[in-house]
Amino acid sequence: MTTKSHPELVTAIVLAAGAGTRMKSARAKVLHEIAGRSMIEHALVAVSGAGVRTTVAVVGHDRDQVAEAITAYDPAVIQVVQEQQNGTGHAVHIALESLDSPPEGTVIVTYGDVPLLSAQTLSELLVDHRVAGRVVTILTAEVDDPTGYGRIVRDADGAVTAIREHKDASDEELAVREINSGILVVEAAFLTHAVARLESGNAQGELYLTDIVGKAVAEGRPVGAHVLEDVWQTEGVNDRGQLARLGRELNRRLTDHWMSEGVTIVDPATTWIDSAVTIAADVTLLPGTQLLGATVIGGGSVIGPDTTLRNVEVGAGATVIRTHGSDAVIGDRATVGPFSYLRPGTELGADGKIGAFVEVKNSTIGDGAKVPHLSYVGDADIGEGANIGAGTIFANYDGVNKHRSTIGRHAKTSSNNTFVAPVTVGDGAFTGAGSTIRGDVPPGALAVSAGTQRNIEGWVAAKRPATASADAARDARPESAQTEPTEEPTGD
Repeated sequence: MTTKSHPELVTAIVLAAGAGTRMKSARAKVLHEIAGRSMIEHALVAVSGAGVRTTVAVVGHDRDQVAEAITAYDPAVIQVVQEQQNGTGHAVHIALESLDSPPEGTVIVTYGDVPLLSAQTLSELLVDHRVAGRVVTILTAEVDDPTGYGRIVRDADGAVTAIREHKDASDEELAVREINSGILVVEAAFLTHAVARLESGNAQGELYLTDIVGKAVAEGRPVGAHVLEDVWQTEGVNDRGQLARLGRELNRRLTDHWMSEGVTIVDPATTWIDSAVTIAADVTLLPGTQLLGATVIGGGSVIGPDTTLRNVEVGAGATVIRTHGSDAVIGDRATVGPFSYLRPGTELGADGKIGAFVEVKNSTIGDGAKVPHLSYVGDADIGEGANIGAGTIFANYDGVNKHRSTIGRHAKTSSNNTFVAPVTVGDGAFTGAGSTIRGDVPPGALAVSAGTQRNIEGWVAAKRPATASADAARDARPESAQTEPTEEPTGD
């Protein structure tokens, strides 16, 4: 039987049925994340980037969790359940059976727990396979400690003759340092033919996919290896220690990548960047910065120190200091922080400011508008050039429903204001210090709600005698002014 390679037809089979018991987690192993993506998503991103036309994911343990995650990422991925884990050969066999017709061209077989495997590596593997005209190409690597891995068995001429699983290997084979990553490229017609004839006569009593190498050799078909120098890409995750180790390595690669693109990262060891983040040139990231999710940072911005942004869009030339933000937009040249909290739905315009100890939620703050300090802005629209005084609260919740407030263009609100939503302050209007604004304020008006101040003389001496306050007050007044209270206070 001859096979013909069709470079435009590539099918990927992603094996993700394992139990992952060493993770000791209620979450499926392949759903644990590094760099903002689950391991299964890393695998799917890699095969998609390699030009795969059809992807089949084999699920098993925790199938409902895994299936939901795969569907959320790409509903087009075909999913098949391996009810009992009878080996990798069995998993590939049921994946092939799930297709409406036998695949043509080339099949990539990879795993859901090798998160550093890149689309570039898979592309290079495919090119090597096609150029060499092989029926099977194995992705291999040389490691210092090959314990647990299948060994690549070669003849005296260096040709690959078999893959020997660790438990089935002889002493001589155990000394081999070239290991099988488990990732293969196989001509589809041969794969369909070979997996149907696998047998379980091995130490595990399972159907090994690796046995197709021996079958190809026995039939005189060309088999070879694509040796990968970057061993990290072949490493799988079986426990949380390995997850953390690979997470650190992937983060190192991401920070190195962005520095090569013109980003200044003052301390890469304390800077964490997710895979989907985008950063423009001339951005500076200060220590303790985390850029997560689909965050986008515009050119020339300075982020940090001690800042976490998730799904935040930051414009060019902005400054964000000691801030926690999610699902928010920060305009060009805007300033945020320190100690600001941007909740979902926050939009800060160009040249705007959200200052120290300010929390903003589901609100728009216009170009050049400022909320400098010690305020809560919830469900509000603040116009261009407006200024919100210190200690301001937008009382947006009546116990049942949320309501919006509007502050007009170039309005100036004073300190310690409370805006009881829904309320509108017109363009150019002012409010007085300590005011509680319950009704609309016309454009250009001044709104005040505090009563006239009254001073009750001698209250401390009468109500707080023999205290430090009383002594201080007495010392501060001339003797002629030491009087009793002029009226009875109404309360303490």
